[in-house]
Amino acid sequence: MGSTDITLVVEPRGSFDLFVASLDVRTASDASAQAVYSSLARTSGCSIHRLRITKGSDRTVIPNSQTTLVEQTGLREMSVIHVKDLGPQISWRTVFIIEYLGPLLIPALFLFPLRSLIYFNFDGPLPDPSDTQLLLCGLLSVHFLKREYETIFIHRFSNATMPARNIFKNSAHYWILAGFNIAYWVFRPDAAASTSQPSPALLYSGLALFVFGELANLNAHLVLRDLRRPGTTERGIPSGLGFSLVTCPNYLFEVIAWLGVYLVSGLSWSVLFFITVGAAQMASWAKKKERRYRKEFGDKYKRKRFVMLPGII
Repeated sequence: MGSTDITLVVEPRGSFDLFVASLDVRTASDASAQAVYSSLARTSGCSIHRLRITKGSDRTVIPNSQTTLVEQTGLREMSVIHVKDLGPQISWRTVFIIEYLGPLLIPALFLFPLRSLIYFNFDGPLPDPSDTQLLLCGLLSVHFLKREYETIFIHRFSNATMPARNIFKNSAHYWILAGFNIAYWVFRPDAAASTSQPSPALLYSGLALFVFGELANLNAHLVLRDLRRPGTTERGIPSGLGFSLVTCPNYLFEVIAWLGVYLVSGLSWSVLFFITVGAAQMASWAKKKERRYRKEFGDKYKRKRFVMLPGII
């Protein structure tokens, strides 16, 4: 089918008042869907990332994609599109950097400069942190430094931005549960990790799980990165270590690494609580990814019975 010019009728939605209801957009049927976003962004002076465009006929979202053609979206001559301003945006890369910065810095602050202020209710002078507590601080630092490295150099994001107001909600999980919660309890002068004679079984098995989990998780992220070409949202079917067992082995290995921290901490409830909350959220994401893989790849994809934890979820 050859290219034809079509007119799209724009109807504003929500607080989007940068357009008039009678505004029309001219585009070619074989133009990319992203060209429609670009046209509306130029007309309004609004960032392309603030726009959400949906079809008036069924309210499905028109992707901001270079690889999806206008004709593939079902838009035709005089089709109505709804345009909404999503408000101020922030890049997903920046979001993750901020999320991980809290739990990266908080443990060292609790263990050293703020120690006497935080644990003021203990009889002084406070004992120096134990070797196990120093080790735990190192493990937490390594974990979140790795997260920051992956965010900057490895991850490719399907969506460029998210609403800026959501940064507080997104950061709360890591800053509160992985930062303040874990640091306060495992670094207390009376914590299980404060002992000078930790259980060798817990210590060494925990370190082994942590090292394996972190390296395997990094490998899974590299596999997932290589499935997507730069500048696109297209993905292939992942394979490699863990991918034949579960849908999202990166989540599996994440849990394994944190179980290592849990063992080294002397079975701190605060670490277990963070693992439980995080695993529940990751399981939800993994189930959605399994459904997406089945829909996107059909018979080419080998369906998984378990999405994250073999034999459990």
